Amino acid sequence: MEIDHLYELLPTVYRLRDAERGYPLQALLRVIGEQVEVVEEDISQLYENWFIETCDDWVVPYIGDLIGWRQVHDAGEPSAVATAQGRARNKILIPRREVANTIRSRRRKGTLALLELLANDVAGWPARAVEFFRLLGWTQNIRLPHRHRGNTTDVREGAALELIGGPFDRLAHYVNVRRINSKHSVGYLNIPSVGLFVCRLKSYPIVQTRAFCVEEASPDCFTFSVLGNDTPLFTKVEPEPDPSSIAGELNLPVAIRRRAFEVREVVNGVLKTHVSKDYYGEGKSVAIWTRKPAKDRHGKIELQLVPPARIIPADLSDWSYRPRRDRVAVDPVLGRLAFPTGQSPKEGVWVSYHYGFSADLGGGEYNRMLSQPPEYKLYRVGAGGDLRSIHAALRQWENYDAAAHPHAVIEIVDSGVYVEQINVTLKKDQSLQLRAANRQRPVIRLLDWHTDKPDALSVTGERGSRFMLDGLLVTGRGLMIEGNIAEVTIRHSTLVPGWTIDTDCEPHRPAEPSLELFSSHARVAIEHSIIGSIQVHPLIPQEEVDMESKPTVKSAAAESGCGDIGHGFRVDPICLHITDTILDATDPGNEAIGAPGCPVAHARLTIQRCTVLGQIQVHAIDLGENCIFQGRITVARSQEGCLRFCYVTSGSRTPRRYECQPDLVTSGKSGDEKDREASRVEPRFNSIRYGRPDYCQLSDDSAEEITRGADDESEMGAFHDLYQPQRAKNLRARLDEYTPAGMDAGIIFIN
Repeated sequence: MEIDHLYELLPTVYRLRDAERGYPLQALLRVIGEQVEVVEEDISQLYENWFIETCDDWVVPYIGDLIGWRQVHDAGEPSAVATAQGRARNKILIPRREVANTIRSRRRKGTLALLELLANDVAGWPARAVEFFRLLGWTQNIRLPHRHRGNTTDVREGAALELIGGPFDRLAHYVNVRRINSKHSVGYLNIPSVGLFVCRLKSYPIVQTRAFCVEEASPDCFTFSVLGNDTPLFTKVEPEPDPSSIAGELNLPVAIRRRAFEVREVVNGVLKTHVSKDYYGEGKSVAIWTRKPAKDRHGKIELQLVPPARIIPADLSDWSYRPRRDRVAVDPVLGRLAFPTGQSPKEGVWVSYHYGFSADLGGGEYNRMLSQPPEYKLYRVGAGGDLRSIHAALRQWENYDAAAHPHAVIEIVDSGVYVEQINVTLKKDQSLQLRAANRQRPVIRLLDWHTDKPDALSVTGERGSRFMLDGLLVTGRGLMIEGNIAEVTIRHSTLVPGWTIDTDCEPHRPAEPSLELFSSHARVAIEHSIIGSIQVHPLIPQEEVDMESKPTVKSAAAESGCGDIGHGFRVDPICLHITDTILDATDPGNEAIGAPGCPVAHARLTIQRCTVLGQIQVHAIDLGENCIFQGRITVARSQEGCLRFCYVTSGSRTPRRYECQPDLVTSGKSGDEKDREASRVEPRFNSIRYGRPDYCQLSDDSAEEITRGADDESEMGAFHDLYQPQRAKNLRARLDEYTPAGMDAGIIFIN
């Protein structure tokens, strides 16, 4: 409705009289109009609530009740809808897509392809269904032979041997009479067994970014990852052509195999090997680009795709293989590519590929919400933008536009690599947002520009200034915050733990911090990010200190900033608020949050749904919730704050705890039994090295006290909001409901 919709309905005579009196009637009708609009919107929504596609979330279970749909109570009861966390959990417990497809699923009950659809509708997981009786070796009737079943293994067929034990296995096996859904000892290969191979990792794209030159090996060797680490390339998921078909490798977010990446064929009696067009090409899973010899008339760099005929699948494990002239060798398992000796492009190599990860975390080409001040100046940087570098945008704002536009947004519109020295200076009440455009993942590479001073991405601000880092990956150095800046926000970003990593994902500088805080009273908020250790320096830099009124420092403790107050020292602790983040100090014994030379950092911490690899040493923890602390916690004010539904390493000094592990399982026990219980519930991860697809993913053998130990029965840690235990319980119940009589169905996690 227009703001004066009701006022315009009045006769003109009343509006004239209202104008003579200063429009009191207009003001009254505007207030009434707001409530009328609310009522009209509610009436229009009543019609939308008749349909499962457009109804409100609270209507979904009522529509489900009309068709006999029943909730799985083992997954948990619905949460209160007053919070965003509760609404997100309810969407998992009551899947709208499953309710919408209930009647369709009942009509197809007993079919194999239905199990794959259930995995997608109920849990949101891509899956492949396998009937294991088809993989059993058995004596066939000589009159009715099945040549494609029960064959003995041919050791010369490497492609078939590579698939043994996975969802695409085609070889014959002996029978295993153990049940696939047994709680004690699981067996797959039995006549009534049906396996649902589920993919929990997602496939994320990276489009036209720079490849990393591995100079230690050769100037002709590159990695797809811009950090230089080996990473398996994942498939770009393609929809299945028919709902009744069974998913193949191209339909699932799985790592690309070398043999699947290559095609062998005999042409004129000669065996030739080339890359599969299902995986390589523009818009496919993998693509390689080089720069055209000349720029266009506008000075823009144009890229050309390396044709598929030049790509050779290869094993580049030790970089010993070199392709022949005019060819490019690609290893999808390690994410490596190699050019012939002396033939690498001088202008660089650009690649497009897909990588695997668990959730929308740390920045990437996924959809995320953007926010900015009501009034701001936008600077677009990158290919398709107005400026070519971040430094140019900063210089233009600081030198020309800052007076008229105190709030600026520098948006990087591509997934390129920016090698720049960035130093930001914010004046009073100014704000700067350095962000990636939606569905882009740019990289800022910080180099060792100076030998006598730090080279971090530094931000200095006066009182009332604000800074935000959004959607970026920063490598090479960390982020340094100085001055009287009021607020710092890091969201959907990655500050690489250890500054950078090697080919095996081991950190180069494991003891170096990713975030250094020299600011006196900044409020720091970190969300949906991956970040290394945080150092809160106890001393304010000398430029901020009034030297005439500075007290005389006598003790060593005071010199470190830990035992004195006044000018040059922190008086009030800064506020750290961290949510849905992986805080990785590269080792549980290193400081994840601390202060150099001090027992604890002068900071108050609020941390929720985080995975922490390292020690926490802070002034106080106001709230710790649904977190995993793989490292000792030390707080100065243990009488303040609370830890609830967390895993806390033994020997920690914490505020009071509520429903934490291993306290619950060791309560009332002593001796060896206490040690066994504490060891049993210790979190186990598939990997704790940044750069690997299963980074900080809880392993399948983790204790249920951890995988369902949060306050809403989800898992502890940074992947809490995936609600994977609830998804698995829902799917388990639906498999029992839709599997044919006499058959046993089980869930097998591929990744």
